[in-house]
Amino acid sequence: MTVSGYLAVDSGGSGLRVAVGVPGRAPAAQRESREPVRTGARGIDPDHLMAQLLPLARASAAEAAVGTLDTAVVGAAGFATLGDALRAELPGALARELGVRQVALAADAVTAYAGALGSRPGAVVAAGTGLIAVGTDLKAWRRADGWGHLLGDCGSGAWIGRAGLEAALRAHDGRDGGSAPLLACAEERFGPVRGLPGRLYPRSDRPAVLASFAPLVAACAAHDPVAAGILRAAARHMAESVAAVCPAEGEPRVALTGGLFRLGDPLLVPLHEELTSRLPHARRVPAEGDPLHGAVRIANDLAAGRLTLPGEPAMLHVVPSRDA
Repeated sequence: MTVSGYLAVDSGGSGLRVAVGVPGRAPAAQRESREPVRTGARGIDPDHLMAQLLPLARASAAEAAVGTLDTAVVGAAGFATLGDALRAELPGALARELGVRQVALAADAVTAYAGALGSRPGAVVAAGTGLIAVGTDLKAWRRADGWGHLLGDCGSGAWIGRAGLEAALRAHDGRDGGSAPLLACAEERFGPVRGLPGRLYPRSDRPAVLASFAPLVAACAAHDPVAAGILRAAARHMAESVAAVCPAEGEPRVALTGGLFRLGDPLLVPLHEELTSRLPHARRVPAEGDPLHGAVRIANDLAAGRLTLPGEPAMLHVVPSRDA
């Protein structure tokens, strides 16, 4: 007898992660690539995604002893603004190559939400190099920030790192708001700060380079009031974004997910204070899982016909079953 299964995919800035399993059960096989999916004039490139996905999916299905992959859920970074080609082409490609009958395409913020909270009303802030907050009352999605390091991502790793380097340069110049400890850290990390613009501005990975300075800002916070103030400001920005998307009624849950929260108490203590002040009706809970876990949850719910997260083209695009 052929066993039918699901395919769950997390496509992010560091590559693809893939999980295969049988509906109602945890994944039986997982694989990953280290190459991010390309974006181009049409947005996220569906051909490049499929070229990476197919060998991972087929090998995982064989390992899990799954004969057919009836259900697929793909969570992709940039889907909300760059997902037109995926919506147009990926469901057909998954059907042709893997026999998939029902597909859900999602923004990575949605799979992060599902991984953290499941299908409960609430809000999640996903913070790493960038930052986005997403919330739902199970009727519609709301998102705040996620506009990139030049226009937003306020409170993110790149934002903290940039603010820390600005404070270092202020100290170098003798301007108010400078931090001698951050100046010392910047020169140890990057070399003489006079050369910093030339080393930083031309880089295509500028957000990641900025974010690499955030742990040093956190390390200085215990003895440097400027560094501590940067993290308090980051916490305030995060809380503003969460408050903008959190349902106003009931007892919504709020969770934090992403690598930035490994900075620990220098960020988490002021963030807890801000969230308590702004959202007294919400309940803080730990994130239950990551975006791949969220894609698995959506796949299980979709396969069982019990998906309650709201469908919206730019956030969670559900394609009707090909048997319908």
